[in-house]
Amino acid sequence: MASGLMSSLCRHAGERVPRYTSYPTAPCFTPAVDETHARIWLGALEPGATVSVYLHIPFCRALCWYCGCHTKIPADDLAISRYVETLIAEIDIVVSLAPKPLRVMHLHWGGGTPTIIGPAALDRVMAAIHRAFSLDANAEVAIEIDPRTLTPEMARALGASGFTRASLGVQTFDPVVQNAIHRIQSAEVTETAAGRLRGAGIAALNVDLIYGLPHQTIPSCVATAERVLALDPDRVATFGYAHVPSLKPHQRHLDEAALPGAAARFDQAEAIAETFVAAGYRRIGLDHFAKPGDGLARAFDAGTLRRNFQGYTTDRADALLGFGASAIGRLPQGYIQNTPRIGAYQEAIAQGRLPIQRGVALTLEDRLRATVIERLMCDLAVDLESAAAMHHLPDFRFAREREALAALAAEGIVRISGSRITVPEAMRPIVRVVAAVFDASRPAIAAHAPAV
Repeated sequence: MASGLMSSLCRHAGERVPRYTSYPTAPCFTPAVDETHARIWLGALEPGATVSVYLHIPFCRALCWYCGCHTKIPADDLAISRYVETLIAEIDIVVSLAPKPLRVMHLHWGGGTPTIIGPAALDRVMAAIHRAFSLDANAEVAIEIDPRTLTPEMARALGASGFTRASLGVQTFDPVVQNAIHRIQSAEVTETAAGRLRGAGIAALNVDLIYGLPHQTIPSCVATAERVLALDPDRVATFGYAHVPSLKPHQRHLDEAALPGAAARFDQAEAIAETFVAAGYRRIGLDHFAKPGDGLARAFDAGTLRRNFQGYTTDRADALLGFGASAIGRLPQGYIQNTPRIGAYQEAIAQGRLPIQRGVALTLEDRLRATVIERLMCDLAVDLESAAAMHHLPDFRFAREREALAALAAEGIVRISGSRITVPEAMRPIVRVVAAVFDASRPAIAAHAPAV
């Protein structure tokens, strides 16, 4: 790579910009969107609409110090049982407000550690899902797994309940890094979990990795990636560690002096990427890798790849319904988010209320910007005129954004051909910087964005 392009990469790699799993992004949500909005929006769904369902289980047996998720250590198993009862009650309330039937295309369990609820509770929640929704015959049913706590009984329960995909949290196999982040997990334990899942009939496996952790190096990242290849996963996601101790106090346990800088983080991410690409995986979007025959790779080739709170997805449903403390839903009119406080969540459901804490109603301009950002994040390219026409805003010219794009083009970060914007392959690692140009909540754009 030419020195000028490398200089641009290094200069922008350390910029703090959102991952754009939604637009507007979650920090833009406000209490102005509340339970009343959610009830109206749910009632406005079309009968027979396709939906995705997300279930959040906010508990883990131990807290990893790098974690940025909404999770906690339960006081006892009774706390988990009470939470499961509340989750089922929430499903019943939401479905009572929406037209029937709603057809589920994707069902995703996240957390926390979803399997902490145990096989019996899993069966109860899945039974509630089947009562409430029509589960499509080809629906993807996925769950996030902590390999350290997956029992043979739970693996069998997942298979019996029809799960089709599991995501194994690995992060790193480097023992020095594992000790620093308070997560000890051997490759052997992970291999055992993968074997149990496949033995239970769950053929599709994902692996999650993190770079930018304390004491992490390029050799340790590559060694972890090579060990992951031995698991033969269908997909791999690689995430950069976000150090926000002001928001996640447990991150203060980490040695900040041992955190790699922006250039080192970039090199680690690229070393991991090169390892998987060399092994035949397709590079998808910003941070995912997939086997050529996987649905994610096929969606990329077809131009139908999407992005949501779980990352890159093939999900094309009309709405996303989020259940559980902190869960986010997406309805045609906007986003809604449950309170992350478990006590407040349970109190609301006990009173027959939706536990909505905040959200955002989408404007026409929001929808246009969301499309532009999503296509950049998924395809590394977008046609601005086509996007504007699709949203019936043919006169929306993005004048301010074009000025910013021209500056990026001068650095080789984007190519501009009429209304088409393309991010060169070499600039893939900083595609978020290009997407951020269209984020009207960022000061440089907000001050000049036209009202629509």
